[in-house]
Amino acid sequence: MTIYDALEKDHEKIESLLDQLVSSAQSDSDEWKSLVDRIADELVPHARAEEALFYNPIRDSAQGKSLISHSYAEHARAESELRSLQARESVDAEWTRLAKKLRDDLLRHVETEETEVFDVAKKIFSENDAIQIGEAFDALKSIVRKQTFVGPGYDLVVDLVPKRMRDGIKTQLSQLKKSA
Repeated sequence: MTIYDALEKDHEKIESLLDQLVSSAQSDSDEWKSLVDRIADELVPHARAEEALFYNPIRDSAQGKSLISHSYAEHARAESELRSLQARESVDAEWTRLAKKLRDDLLRHVETEETEVFDVAKKIFSENDAIQIGEAFDALKSIVRKQTFVGPGYDLVVDLVPKRMRDGIKTQLSQLKKSA
């Protein structure tokens, strides 16, 4: 599976959860709390692995620099919105508005990513690169789910990406470790 397939698969899963979340905001059930947690369990590992293995190599290209900077900012905004939802104690008008905003923001992000970012990536990555990055992406998501900081598991996954990209990714991960 290529990185593009892996990302699209995750995007569909997260979109479905977001739709369920917005629907649950209309009911009196507490289902929304578990949905917010499920979204966080999917979204955070997805974003971390995507940033490390997909965004970083693209960011270093002339075509991808501003596009990827914008994508990083969208990830940060979505995670902030998600954390705000996790901190809510009850469903109210503010919560419903925030759930819809999170869904809308992420859907716009996905649209841009699956068109503009994928187009740039396909100029940078070979088909074999895309397959290797896809495999590393899935492995890294599993590691991120199990830890709350940048740890040694990242180093193992970096060895799965194409050799010409490893040094750049290792540099980025080293900086993350220092800031963790």
